[in-house]
Amino acid sequence: MKYALFFLILLTIPTMILFDFNSESNISNWRVVDDVVMGGRSDGNFKLNEDGHAEFSGDVSLENNGGFSSVRYNFETVDASKYSTFKIYLKGDGKSYQFRVKSNDNQRYSYIYEFQTSGKWEIISIPFNQMKPAFRGRQLNQPNYNGNTMEEIAFLIGNKKPQSFSLLIDKIELE
Repeated sequence: MKYALFFLILLTIPTMILFDFNSESNISNWRVVDDVVMGGRSDGNFKLNEDGHAEFSGDVSLENNGGFSSVRYNFETVDASKYSTFKIYLKGDGKSYQFRVKSNDNQRYSYIYEFQTSGKWEIISIPFNQMKPAFRGRQLNQPNYNGNTMEEIAFLIGNKKPQSFSLLIDKIELE
C-alpha cells in the first residue's frame, strides 16, 4: 500500500517545460553573450545540431581580461511558485558550467548553480534554494533564489582558463 501511494505521489508531481529542443525549435530568443562586451576574446556559438539538440560551443579566451561565454534565453514572466527544481537534460564535455536564472529581466545579478558534466547524457537537477545570488563573479549577501518568478535563464562557462567547450541541451523543465 505505501509503495502504491509513493508512485501515486510521483505521478502527480507537476512539471513545466521551459524549452524542449528539436529540429523545429525557434531559438531566436536565445543569445550568446561573451566577454567581448568587456574587451575579451572568447567566442561562443549557439545552434540546433543535426539531431535537434541545442549546441552551445566555442572557445574561452583569457586575452584582454576575458574568460567567459554564455547563452541566455529571455521569456515572458513565468510563475514558478509551484515548482522547486530545474531539471535539465544535457550532454557536456566533462567541464564545469554554470546555470543561471533571473527573477526579472531588469535584475542586474543572477542566481547561480555550478555543475560538472560527465561527457554522457544526464539529468542535472538544480533545487531553486541552492542557487546563490552573484554579480560579476562575486557572491552577494542576500537570500538564495526563492523561485517565485523568472524571466531569464542562461548557461555560462568561465573556468579561469582558456579552453574549447561543447554543451548539448535537450530539455529544460521545472519540477
